[in-house]
Amino acid sequence: MKAYISIGNSDDKLSQKKWRQFLGDVRSECYTFAQEIRGLWFSEPVSKYQNACFCVELHDDNVLEFKKTLSRLAHIYGQDSVTFDEVPETVLIVPRAGTTT
Repeated sequence: MKAYISIGNSDDKLSQKKWRQFLGDVRSECYTFAQEIRGLWFSEPVSKYQNACFCVELHDDNVLEFKKTLSRLAHIYGQDSVTFDEVPETVLIVPRAGTTT
């Protein structure tokens, strides 16, 4: 199963130091629970938003425990939520001649 985990600090609830720690803890847990990390994305340094997104591949038996861990981290760092977007299906778009936009 693939999922996207997103966190943010756009409300500036966390100091830069705490944001870095929160981000590091979430990243560490992604590496602990994930079978594979498919990607990591961060907001631009000049953006007014601080966000991070992790795409992970998980074993089905790890999902519940991983969600509990993310909930615990959200509590520790005073966050309202962490998003966990499950990917039900991957669709490959193949090239096709003659298409225009």
